[in-house]
Amino acid sequence: MPWPAAHLPLAAATPDPAASVQEAHESVTNAASFIEENWAGWLYLGLKILLIVVIAMALRSVVRKSLTKLITRMNRGAEAVEGTALGGLLVNAERRRQRSEAIGSVLRSVASFLILGTASLMVLGALDINLGPLLASAGVAGVAIGFGARNLVTDFLSGVFMILEDQYGVGDKVDAGVASGEVVEVGLRVTKLRGDNGEIWYVRNGEIKRIGNLSQGWATATVDVQVKPTESLPRIREVVAGVADAMAKETPWDERLWGPVEVLGLDEVLLASMTVKVSAKTMPGQQFSVERELRWRIKEAFDEAGIGIVGGLPAAGEEEPAADPAASVAPPSALANPTSPQSQATAPIPPGGGVPSAGAPRITK
Repeated sequence: MPWPAAHLPLAAATPDPAASVQEAHESVTNAASFIEENWAGWLYLGLKILLIVVIAMALRSVVRKSLTKLITRMNRGAEAVEGTALGGLLVNAERRRQRSEAIGSVLRSVASFLILGTASLMVLGALDINLGPLLASAGVAGVAIGFGARNLVTDFLSGVFMILEDQYGVGDKVDAGVASGEVVEVGLRVTKLRGDNGEIWYVRNGEIKRIGNLSQGWATATVDVQVKPTESLPRIREVVAGVADAMAKETPWDERLWGPVEVLGLDEVLLASMTVKVSAKTMPGQQFSVERELRWRIKEAFDEAGIGIVGGLPAAGEEEPAADPAASVAPPSALANPTSPQSQATAPIPPGGGVPSAGAPRITK
């Protein structure tokens, strides 16, 4: 039985070659039109981004090279001064080098961060990217990092300000409160000190609340001379003045003494001695060597002048005073007398419950 025409299956539709070609032609035409309309904008945007990157990298390179040259010049100046008489103390080359390197490192990092950060924001702005959410997220992340690493940030900022203000440097003798000693290395986070016994202290810059630099400016050498109270004060002043004049004309004391050696006067007067105080302004860090040399010279000058020093040997023709015989006698004691109430109170009780003597104390209930 033949199938009706309405129930016959439809024949597969064959694509029309002309329609396919027409659609491809329209697609290519639309793409070409889109490119033709926007190529100028794309080229302008690409050139703009490229120009921003090139200018940022060139500016960063120029700034870093300028800072490096400046630091090199500072180090050369420190090396030139180091060869002079006062260069080793007033301008320590290692101190200047570390300080300049630290400052240069900070400045280079800050310059790179500012230049590259600004260039990145300009590139994102050129791409029409909304910077509001990005900056807000960066601000929140910065606050979180600041709270989490606040000690590290405090150490870093304290180190930066210490170096910029030149509070201390390599070779300085400092008292940092938590530790004291000679500065071996100065960093942005940690300062290294060598103590008097040779130990190394690592002190975080954020923990330093106050700092005492014993190597800046000038120092004072103070010598206390104990002489016998019978000596002539004008004679003592004359001898010390002669010692000071001779010492100030000799090397290296003529450089280490920054002022005249002065006799300040009597610091203490006792029955057996009197103390004369001698003082001088010295180069920082050299006060102890000046004090030792002053004591040496004053002792020799006093021996030649016949001025007696307390504790020293008696002068020629002078007899040493005899020792006080009463000094070796013990003070009287109440227990030495057996009839005293103290001796009877400490006497043992007779055995067998004997009747104590009439003078002995009685124990009653």
